[in-house]
Amino acid sequence: MNLEEIREVVKSKLSEKRYNHSICVMKRCAEIANMYEVDIETMQKIGIAHDIAKELEPKEKLEYVKNNRIQIDEMELENTTLLHAKIGAHFSIKYFGFTPEMGQAIEAHTTGMPDMNIFAKILFVADRTSEDRNFEDIGKLNKILDINLDEAVLYVLDKKIELQLKKGKSMHVNTIITRNELIKQLENK
Repeated sequence: MNLEEIREVVKSKLSEKRYNHSICVMKRCAEIANMYEVDIETMQKIGIAHDIAKELEPKEKLEYVKNNRIQIDEMELENTTLLHAKIGAHFSIKYFGFTPEMGQAIEAHTTGMPDMNIFAKILFVADRTSEDRNFEDIGKLNKILDINLDEAVLYVLDKKIELQLKKGKSMHVNTIITRNELIKQLENK
């Protein structure tokens, strides 16, 4: 599917607020893709589609993963909000014709994932730095991004962990594994 067709499907499945967020992430993905010499249209498609399953009801999410034999873990079963990433990846591959690498970006955009590819890293940072976000540290994160994408991903992971700790909430193991893996990679460079 081309970008405009994907946008129309996404628009039909999301509220105006969530669709606006997706548009902002799409634009930010394009900017970061340009910085890191990655195909811009591919990143736009990933950006617009990343939250396509975000507003499904918990029951719908559980039915989707069951009907499509998507493997989930205990935390995802307890916190169905996390499922939108795996469902969005599956849906985008099946209906939009995304490659597995594009799907990985959507699957990893919430918790991170070991061995994140370049698409996943760009989306992960774009989702936090899109123009609709109002985090106080976006300027700092953008300066890190100008220098090193992996450092920017690590910064976002640290902020996600910090937020979960402040809330007294658990976090998905992928977030910790991804952080540890990135630290090792950065130390070895």
